[in-house]
Amino acid sequence: MKENLKDLQELLIIIDMVNGFVKEGTLANPDYMKIVPKQIELIEKFIERKQGILFIKDTHTLDSVEFKTFPVHCLEGTKESELIDELKVYENYGISIPKNSTSFMFAKGLLGLMKEMENLKTVVGCGVLHDVCVPNGLIPLKNYFNEMDRDVEIIVPKDTIDTYDAPGHNKEEYAHASDLLMKESGIKLVRSLNDIEWREI
Repeated sequence: MKENLKDLQELLIIIDMVNGFVKEGTLANPDYMKIVPKQIELIEKFIERKQGILFIKDTHTLDSVEFKTFPVHCLEGTKESELIDELKVYENYGISIPKNSTSFMFAKGLLGLMKEMENLKTVVGCGVLHDVCVPNGLIPLKNYFNEMDRDVEIIVPKDTIDTYDAPGHNKEEYAHASDLLMKESGIKLVRSLNDIEWREI
């Protein structure tokens, strides 16, 4: 990643690929491992292009208000709040930001980073959950860019995001609704990394 954030034109945002959502804990779903190889392809593409990588890590204290809605998960200082090992090996190539809600947009330091990355042209988002933290972070980010009259494209490769199936939560229905919301907000959904039109850097 470039040392001067002002020089970045592209940013990869990896949302909540932590142990507490993938490998252990009340909200973990090992099925999410199937999207990890595609995420690694994205990471290596951004490293090759010397562009930005941002790891968003769900991190809570025991008195987190979010636990009125969701079970206790991803406690600060536990393995649950750490990136899965498959992605953790890349953490030094990017910047990590903890978040205490379903939207990374309000995480401490996030807005400052977006202001520093003043020449940003493209954001690629991936991670979990397809219908919660992915749209809850990327939609307000798109709104922020629009408010500031910054022409930044946000792209989501669908083979790098996922959500869960459970009674009362049909995976396909919730994913479809989420796709509609993101599209209506100006976010571009593509099938895979190969469908992204890369700019010359």
